[in-house]
Amino acid sequence: MIEWIQTNLPNVYDIGLTGTNSWLDAIQATLYMTSISFVIGGFLGLVMGLFLVLTGPRGVIENKVVFQILDKITSVFRAIPFIILLAILKGVTYFLVGTNLGMTAALVPLSAATFPFFARQVQVVLAELDRGVIEAAQASGATLWDIIKVYLTEGLPEIVRVSTVTLISLVGETAMAGAIGAGGLGYIAIYYGYNRSNTDVTITATLLLLILIFIVQYVGDFLTKKLSHK
Repeated sequence: MIEWIQTNLPNVYDIGLTGTNSWLDAIQATLYMTSISFVIGGFLGLVMGLFLVLTGPRGVIENKVVFQILDKITSVFRAIPFIILLAILKGVTYFLVGTNLGMTAALVPLSAATFPFFARQVQVVLAELDRGVIEAAQASGATLWDIIKVYLTEGLPEIVRVSTVTLISLVGETAMAGAIGAGGLGYIAIYYGYNRSNTDVTITATLLLLILIFIVQYVGDFLTKKLSHK
C-alpha cells in the first residue's frame, strides 16, 4: 500500500503521516478547531437563541428593546464573511490568546462566526415549539429556569439536528482559517496542493474533509432520530 501511494501519489507521500503539517497533524488541527470552536460558539449561540425567543414577540419575558439589540447583533455578525471576520477580530484575538497565528488564534474568529449562525437556528427551532407546552408550564407556576428547561427538552432533537449543520459549516471554515497559519486539512489542500499544482494532495485532503463531514452527518442524524423517538 505504501509503495502504491509513493508511486501514484508522490506528493501525498512526501507530506508524510507524522510531523508538522503532516496528514495526522492536519487532521488533528481540523478536529481541534472544529470541536473547540463549536463548544464556545455553540454555547454562546444557544444562549443567544434562547434569549431571542424569550424576549421576542409572545416570549415569556418579552422585551422589545432587548430583543432588537440581540437581533441586530446576531444579524450583523451573521452577515460578515468569515475571511473578513479574521481581519476585524485581529486585535481581539491577540488580546485574548496573545497571538494572531496558529490554531488557538483561529478559535476566536471561528467561535465568533459560529455563535450567530447557531443562534439563528436555535431561535427558529424554539420558536416553532408547541406553544401549548410552554403555556402549560407558565400556568403551573414554573420559574424562568423551568421554562428554559422545557424549551431545551422539547427542542433537543432539532437542536441536535441544527448542531450537525453548524459543525459541517465549521469544518469548511477551518479551511479558510489557514490564512492565519492555523493548519488543518484546508491548509494542506490550498498551500501544498492548489498553490503548488499538486492535484493528488488537493484531492486527498478534500476526500478526508468529506469523510469527516459524512461522519458528522451520520452521527448527527443517528442522534436526532434516536432522540425523536424517545
